[in-house]
Amino acid sequence: MISSILSILFILIIGEFVLGNFFNGFIALVNCIDWVKTQKISCTDQILTALAASRIGLLWTTGLHWYGTLINPALHSPEVRTIAYIAWAVSSHFSVWLATSLCILYLLKIANFSSPFFLRLKWKAKRVVLIILLGSFVFLVCHVAVVSIDEKVYMNEYKGNFTWEANFMDMVHLSNITIFILANFISFTMSMTAFLLLIFSLWKHLRKMQLSGKGSQDPSTKVHIRALQTVISFLFLSVIYFVTQITLTWNSNTLKNRSVFMLCQVLAVLYASSHSFILIWGNKKLRQAFLSFLWQLRCW
Repeated sequence: MISSILSILFILIIGEFVLGNFFNGFIALVNCIDWVKTQKISCTDQILTALAASRIGLLWTTGLHWYGTLINPALHSPEVRTIAYIAWAVSSHFSVWLATSLCILYLLKIANFSSPFFLRLKWKAKRVVLIILLGSFVFLVCHVAVVSIDEKVYMNEYKGNFTWEANFMDMVHLSNITIFILANFISFTMSMTAFLLLIFSLWKHLRKMQLSGKGSQDPSTKVHIRALQTVISFLFLSVIYFVTQITLTWNSNTLKNRSVFMLCQVLAVLYASSHSFILIWGNKKLRQAFLSFLWQLRCW
């Protein structure tokens, strides 16, 4: 029974890994080709391209951790383990915060509010996104520093008081989890705020259409709905990813239970792969390019 579950999880993680690399590579390739052709790239496409690159890095670091833990433990030397965890921390950080910046950008570009403060933010949308990303670097620097110390403390043997060593390891480990929780909580709160404001903007727009006697299926309504679908999918998947990483980091016994560990890895890879497909389907240019690719594939 256990071997059957492990086989299913193994197939799932391989399939998600392949599809995730394909979807993210597709986003980056389409935007780069369009950039070369037009000699310009929008702020949205810049974020999507950078997000796709970070997701590819997240997929490979997660896959390396899974491979080194279950299949080839000899690969996880102290040096490789430290580099892999730092690479994971960087790719995970940009994966979360670039997606959050995308949610904020959708809000500023799509929502309609008469507030002078919102209009000012809307006018300087690129600067707002840049400030968010630069501000998030504080969490990245702290997280990388703590992860490096955590890995060195975990892999190296101390010579001295065992109680002091255990207390120091617990303190570093707790700091690592605290920074991860705080960074993800802030990004989730910002994305949730964007989601609620988009809903309120859509409600105001639909009410305005009803009062004017116009239909609700206008382009603005469709844009609102697509943005809401993208944001809510990110919120749902980010919660799954957050719980998964906390489970892996907080409880060391998770690594000893192969089934639970594999399930956590499947959910982590799902976050990096499925959201990219939703981004393709929610973006008109990417959706048309993807449908064109499928049509050509069918013809071949």
